[in-house]
Amino acid sequence: MAEEISSLLLPKSISARNEKDCTTLPVVFVEGNGSSYSGVVFNVTTSIIGGGIMSIPATLQVLGIVPALMLIVIVAIFSEISADFLLRFTVRNTTYAGLMRESFALAGSFLLQICVIITNLGCLIIYLIVIGDVLSGTGGKLEQGRSAHMGILLEWFGTHWWYSRKFSMLFIIVFVMLPLVLLKRIESLRQENDRKTPTSQRFIFFEAFHGIHPIRAELNKPSDMTSAIRISLVICIAIYSVVGISGYQLFGDSTMSDILSNFDENFSSSTNTWILTDILRLSYAIHLMLVFPILNFPLRVNIDELFFPTPKWPPLSTHQARFVLITCFLLLIVYVAAVVIPNIWYFFQFIGSTTSLCVAFIFPCAIVLRDYHGVATRRDKVLAVLMITLAVVASSIAIFSDVITII
Repeated sequence: MAEEISSLLLPKSISARNEKDCTTLPVVFVEGNGSSYSGVVFNVTTSIIGGGIMSIPATLQVLGIVPALMLIVIVAIFSEISADFLLRFTVRNTTYAGLMRESFALAGSFLLQICVIITNLGCLIIYLIVIGDVLSGTGGKLEQGRSAHMGILLEWFGTHWWYSRKFSMLFIIVFVMLPLVLLKRIESLRQENDRKTPTSQRFIFFEAFHGIHPIRAELNKPSDMTSAIRISLVICIAIYSVVGISGYQLFGDSTMSDILSNFDENFSSSTNTWILTDILRLSYAIHLMLVFPILNFPLRVNIDELFFPTPKWPPLSTHQARFVLITCFLLLIVYVAAVVIPNIWYFFQFIGSTTSLCVAFIFPCAIVLRDYHGVATRRDKVLAVLMITLAVVASSIAIFSDVITII
């Protein structure tokens, strides 16, 4: 199963290492028609920037402009260090899961798999919530006493039963998401997205740490990957800062957790502005609809491998009943969660303080401390301990704050 999925998701690469020699230098990738340097920078950048950018203005509102911008820079620096760890400690394996399995046996790859499943599932829920916000507004649910914002359907057609969040999201799930997620091969998803939007295929690498190795395999000169990551992080810092400051300065204390919700007819002072903002909101919602099935693909594969491992079970692509059941079950979970908790802020808080933190910082640093191939320097280990400590402290504070808020 793993080989089948790898052939779908990963580009072809050749290792220059002798399989019997475990003391060689990091893997060298050879790609006949590799991606350009600018293309790799674009891939990494889009893999980092996702639906979370919609909450950056709300982050500035909570923390303040200066502390929030400092936090963005600090996280970017730590991200560069983590990415460097993953690249430099790649000796035998060429995937993140392979590194975890190499360092911590099956338990390591299992923990990574669980974190990836939770993170991906949370991202799908966030996508559907954003789509619901655009189409049907905030559904009457207030954020910290603020007034609800209307969706496009209400603005265009007035009050009708079918513009409600529950119905609009159910319609999208059944008639848009389901046909796309039932496609069995990732190439089919790419072709579908190519016909509808030229940039959606770039979001297959939905998180930079998951896609570092396959993206490097596409680079004509793999040694340039480190500088490409640094440039991407600088671009992301600039984009996050501009979006955050602009959104917060525009809406102030009324900034919603999903900034798109602020761009309703109450914001638009003229017909031209109203049309422009609606086009912006609708185009982003359509984009998320197209990205949704691509993100669902690895999630479905991970869940299937977790509960139906080979060779006890036949491959998922050959077992139609299991394929359909897992697909429908995931859509049901995403829909119910989006209806019950229609606020992306809660999901960002949970994912950001738990699974994403593990995938982005704790696991790479743990690989360094384990130092399976004995290549870690004293500086590497000091940085790894520092980052794990900060990550655990930040996670504990965030979880405690969330619990206090809920209570």
